[in-house]
Amino acid sequence: MDQDPRIDIIRGLLDDYVKSPSLRHLRDPYSITKLAKAIVRRLARSTSIWTKWNEPRELLVKSATECWIPVDDLRDHLNNMDGPPLTSTDVEQRLRAFREEPYSHYPNEELHEGCETLYRREKLAGTELPAIIGAMEEFIYLEEQRLREEWEVQRQVRIRDEKAALEQRFLSGADCKWMPIKDSKELYCRMNGRIYRLLCTKDKRFELCRVQSIDEAKGTMVGIYLTRGDASKALKQVAYQPEPRW
Repeated sequence: MDQDPRIDIIRGLLDDYVKSPSLRHLRDPYSITKLAKAIVRRLARSTSIWTKWNEPRELLVKSATECWIPVDDLRDHLNNMDGPPLTSTDVEQRLRAFREEPYSHYPNEELHEGCETLYRREKLAGTELPAIIGAMEEFIYLEEQRLREEWEVQRQVRIRDEKAALEQRFLSGADCKWMPIKDSKELYCRMNGRIYRLLCTKDKRFELCRVQSIDEAKGTMVGIYLTRGDASKALKQVAYQPEPRW
């Protein structure tokens, strides 16, 4: 019976690993993990359905998965590397397979124009494709960071505006949900035209009171509850009961 070729692959990697004269290196957890990953990669390639793809080709294509690189240019560069000739379809489908793997994704459509500009500029300057891909990865990283920061600023502005609108709604006398008023520690809401205050006590319970205004110091106790949700449930019951005498 023929020997399983995977045994030769593993043996070759292990032979290289044990050539190290350092026992500390051989026992190092990081080195062992690195060896295990190398074995998995080599075994995956030995059984891969992608028969035209060797490791250098796959590394280049994988680095381009989130970039906007013309497929035909990528194909031409790959065909100058070792391996069988590739068609544009070969490259497109290998890219798609990598992009659909976990923790990977398709290129960001918002950055398409910027990536194309970078690509044309670098190609005109004579930059080789792997270097263009590296520059584009850096460009994408910085641009996505900028977009995230812009989104966060917009989110904070939206939250501030919504808070201001809700506070104005409360002060105008309309019913509204729990919120701090003028950055208060307590939360206030208005239900059925009545004002209620919710305070988190030192023992992490929630004290619900009925008050005539946000300036009232004491108010009338409704109850003390384990959670804010419990207090809100109780509020729905008491808010529509007949007005108590003050």
